[in-house]
Amino acid sequence: MLNSVLWLESTSVLWLQIVIVAIGLGAIVLLAETLYRHSATNSELTRKIVHIGTGNVILLAWWLQIPAWVGISAAIVASAIALLSYYIPILPGINSVGRKSLGTFFYAVSIGVLIAWFCPINQYQYAAIGILIMAWGDGLAGLIGQNFGKHPYKVWGMNKSWEGSVTMAITSYAVSSLILLAVNGSIWQTWLLPIVIALFATTWRKLLKLW
Repeated sequence: MLNSVLWLESTSVLWLQIVIVAIGLGAIVLLAETLYRHSATNSELTRKIVHIGTGNVILLAWWLQIPAWVGISAAIVASAIALLSYYIPILPGINSVGRKSLGTFFYAVSIGVLIAWFCPINQYQYAAIGILIMAWGDGLAGLIGQNFGKHPYKVWGMNKSWEGSVTMAITSYAVSSLILLAVNGSIWQTWLLPIVIALFATTWRKLLKLW
């Protein structure tokens, strides 16, 4: 009897956590689609709202200690929706970027991989670093590069801007150092490791754009 009560309590808590996260994600997508359909907001900006907003959910999941399988399942569903949206305009405000792009699909897949890799071993901080770098770093770099990029250069034939790349590097360092500071405190690794992460993330972003 006691075991049944404990099981019901734990199940109720889990579903409450899932509902909280689902409401947060739904609100972000609804906001983006509303702005796209009922204002002059362009699709690229609404995509960035979703891109950054959904990435931040990892902090909520970390705080609530939501099981990894929930995050992996959500990433699979999001990947499937993004892939379907590539062919059918389900959410035009999120996928209409003036070109055929699987960026949203790969973003969802990457989130699932990071959760599957780090969360089962209770290393949420590294999953959070990877996801938030994709969310804030790539999101802000795209916006800054497109709107304020005055110093272009090319990587394997692709147009980039120094403004966007610097934004990616600075944001990656800030995200990494803040999370490591919160977890490990002010030790030398907290300030040195983010430099390596920022350089890797900035370089890897250029390679990913080749897809």
